[in-house]
Amino acid sequence: MRSVCFSLTATLVFQSAASAQDRDVPERLEELIPDEAVENPEAWATQGAPASPLDAEDVLEADTEGDVQEVAEEAAAAIDPGAPLPETPLANLPGLGLAWPDEFELAEIELVEPDGSVDLADLDEAPIAPVGDKDIFRVGDELALTFPDDDDAFPERTEFLERFESLSTIEELDRDGDNLSLLAARAREDEELLTRLLQIYGYYDAQIIRNVGEGPGDPDDAAAVRFDVVPGQRYRFGAVDLGALNEDAEAEAFRQQFDISSGDFLSSDRIVAEREELDIALGETGYPFARISQPSLLIDHDRREGDLDMPVAPGGRYAFGNITSNRPEFLSGEHLETIARFEEGDLYQRSLELDLRRAITATGIVSSVDVSVREVAPPVGDTPGRVALDVELTEAPLRTIAGAIGYGSEEGLRVQASWEHRNLFPPEGAFRVRGIIGTQEQLAGITLRKSNFGGRDRVLNLDAFASTIDSPAFDANTASFIATYEQTSTLIYQKPLSWSFGIELVATDERPAPIDGVTNPRETFFVAALPASALIDTTDSLLDPTRGFRLGGRLSPEISRNENLNQQSFFLRGQVDASTYRSVMQNVVLAARTRFASIPGGPTDNLAPSRRLYAGGGGSVRGYGYRQIGPSDALGETNGGRSLVEVSAEARIRTGLFDGAVSIVPFLDAGSVGVETLPDFETIRFGAGIGLRYHTSFGPIRVDVGAPLNPGPDDSPVAVYVSLGQAF
Repeated sequence: MRSVCFSLTATLVFQSAASAQDRDVPERLEELIPDEAVENPEAWATQGAPASPLDAEDVLEADTEGDVQEVAEEAAAAIDPGAPLPETPLANLPGLGLAWPDEFELAEIELVEPDGSVDLADLDEAPIAPVGDKDIFRVGDELALTFPDDDDAFPERTEFLERFESLSTIEELDRDGDNLSLLAARAREDEELLTRLLQIYGYYDAQIIRNVGEGPGDPDDAAAVRFDVVPGQRYRFGAVDLGALNEDAEAEAFRQQFDISSGDFLSSDRIVAEREELDIALGETGYPFARISQPSLLIDHDRREGDLDMPVAPGGRYAFGNITSNRPEFLSGEHLETIARFEEGDLYQRSLELDLRRAITATGIVSSVDVSVREVAPPVGDTPGRVALDVELTEAPLRTIAGAIGYGSEEGLRVQASWEHRNLFPPEGAFRVRGIIGTQEQLAGITLRKSNFGGRDRVLNLDAFASTIDSPAFDANTASFIATYEQTSTLIYQKPLSWSFGIELVATDERPAPIDGVTNPRETFFVAALPASALIDTTDSLLDPTRGFRLGGRLSPEISRNENLNQQSFFLRGQVDASTYRSVMQNVVLAARTRFASIPGGPTDNLAPSRRLYAGGGGSVRGYGYRQIGPSDALGETNGGRSLVEVSAEARIRTGLFDGAVSIVPFLDAGSVGVETLPDFETIRFGAGIGLRYHTSFGPIRVDVGAPLNPGPDDSPVAVYVSLGQAF
């Protein structure tokens, strides 16, 4: 059916050599062209022309060439019964198979395109007829599809509908007020789409009836389109030719991997999926040069089958050789071999080649990398050949300036900045200078970091810094040196298990907070510790998890010497952290955490104030100031403790603001710090509030406003925290 309307106007001009009416003509011809028509043609034209013996309707209604010829004969006989019949002057109009006669010519043809205001009668679309024994499915406001009510006739119906809806032109361009002309044009595109989709599922004899008219159901509905789909018989696979896999007896396993056989129902999707599975199987079992041609499908309508031709060339089996680098002074091949997750001689696997590419990118010091496979030795019998991996890389900018700003109403402002050269000591030897300026803290430090040191994802950190802290709990001037060797998660490689161990040397000059305005004397402490930690992480994100859990522990045996008291003590600092995350609805994540810490060992006086346990702040109990929860002296000043328990819970609720980038987070926190090594829960502080998260590509920006539910005499009524990342 067509929806384009056109009008065809043809002027037939009778050609004659006479310049005027010949008055000696047969009487019947004069009746057709009388004398007054020659003498005064304009006056004669106003009288109207007599009916022509050659009726145009008779010509247009003629079904065959013979019918046209018969009409022409009757017309000629009416003009002059005795005159010879011309050679079928109208026997064939354009399209009827004979040449146009010389006596006539087509003077004018005009094609009229629809202007959007045509009536339904002008379209070659019929109004939507009532649906009989069929199932009807609405796809939006302007589109419906019907299928036979027998589910076995088209079992892929649900998947087919979802696919069609996502690609439909009518559904995509659904607009109120669309007229029938526009709908008809879009319907033709959707009819072609339906045909292609049905062929994907193997229905090559499907029938599609397109109707444009009033929408199904309420006659007041907007103009709509309905397709009646009769899938017909589903075709099957005929011959399946895999080229070399059909000829090689050793390729039986790969033929079985390609799970398509003659007689199976035909499906283009299945061809694509099985081709990918076969390609993966070849690449993962030692065939780096395997080639699979693009599949071709020959449809035989008589057999209702499709013959599949997809030649496969395995190309031989190989093992890994060495790795070469085009920039050995920057990242040598030997260093890249420590990054790779395979050893020389291991059977080639394409996934390990791709993993090496990702690992090189993850170093952060290359902007592009290309890994190519090169044959070193061909296979011999059952012995695999050998391939080398040639790495072409391009340096990325190596110097970085970074900064961060944080604010807490109790801690004040904190500004952090750093400068880093990420490959000052090749390979992957980074040097960083950092500094902190804040209301309560100032720091300057340098760090040397060697990535992939001694193995994949293993890092050596050497960190030296000096800091001053002026907090409500204590003042401290500290110099520290920390060396750690760790395997930790990154934003690119989040690992299920991370660990670290190292050594920590600290010299600190400290004093407790003033008591009733009286400053306490300073004490000097020297501390040596051997910290170690481990973290199990099953979450789906480092900065914004929505499911899974984390379980981590830290143990640090340390020796502390108080120079003022000339006393030395041994302490065992331990801490356990656990958190869990669960999506309960599409846009809601419930998160909870707990922390337990204890410092058994010598007397509390031999433990430097900065190394005691405190609670309160943006990452602890919100609503309270940083380190403002803990045992107090006689005047109510917090002086820290040796045991700690914290519990937090929050709901992370995504809103529709800014395309879903904003979340609202109500939270409840609780914490207690004790003077003994086991918590006594003598004082438990509760805080509650609400937070705002703005989600970015590098993590959520967090703003929390909390209030203490059972504040102490010096606690503020509200505390505000601003930082990057979730609270836990």
